[in-house]
Amino acid sequence: MAKYIELTASNFADTINEGVALVDFWAPWCGPCRMIAPVIEELAADFEGKAKICKVNTDEEQDIAVKYGIRSIPTILFFKNGEMVDTMVGAASKQAFADKINSLL
Repeated sequence: MAKYIELTASNFADTINEGVALVDFWAPWCGPCRMIAPVIEELAADFEGKAKICKVNTDEEQDIAVKYGIRSIPTILFFKNGEMVDTMVGAASKQAFADKINSLL
């Protein structure tokens, strides 16, 4: 089973630079973040080899969160070839995330 990619300042740009990427900005203390965590893991398996499913711990990577103006979590950003193309704030269904990814592939 595929696992999501944990993004840090050192691998963020290289990871999202090519193809489609979903980036989940979360924190361990965030209830809705924990609620969608299993969905993010399922998406990583579903889209293995097609899209990158990533997570950024905002407690540990505050610079990335500030760069993208993350004010509430969970916030999910969608990138295509390094360019941010869409945003979803708050918990959503697996289907909503999958539909968004599919529209970018």
